[in-house]
Amino acid sequence: MEEATIASRPVAVEITRTFDAPRDKVFRAWTESKELQCWFAPSPDYKIVVPTLELRPGGRYVIEMHHKSGNMHSVSGTYREVSPPETLSFTWGWVGNESVPESLVTVHFRDAGKATEIRLTHELLTTAEARERQGQGWQGCFEQLANYL
Repeated sequence: MEEATIASRPVAVEITRTFDAPRDKVFRAWTESKELQCWFAPSPDYKIVVPTLELRPGGRYVIEMHHKSGNMHSVSGTYREVSPPETLSFTWGWVGNESVPESLVTVHFRDAGKATEIRLTHELLTTAEARERQGQGWQGCFEQLANYL
């Protein structure tokens, strides 16, 4: 498995990483509640709950990240594009922090034989600080995903 690469623009994060699993399996890990609950957090210190996952353009999702310290972070949004097993695109907003505008996440899944390359772009972030936080969070999520797969 290769190390992830990150490209940063002032208001966007782009991460590319190859995972040792076939594309269908990796896409499923992003699109099924039971699978998301196994990895979608920046560290293993979180328990994930997915109360809403309507996998279709216009469908909503809600993902709760319960930290072992008792803190809970919840993110929600709307799917813009669902093209199995190639592309997911969805809005991203932190529940309880509506003063921060929604951003947009697009994930491309490229078949690399027995492996899958993911190119994730998180854009429309409002500050360099937000870009840095989201980049760190996605790096942690990718580590959890690699361990899960």
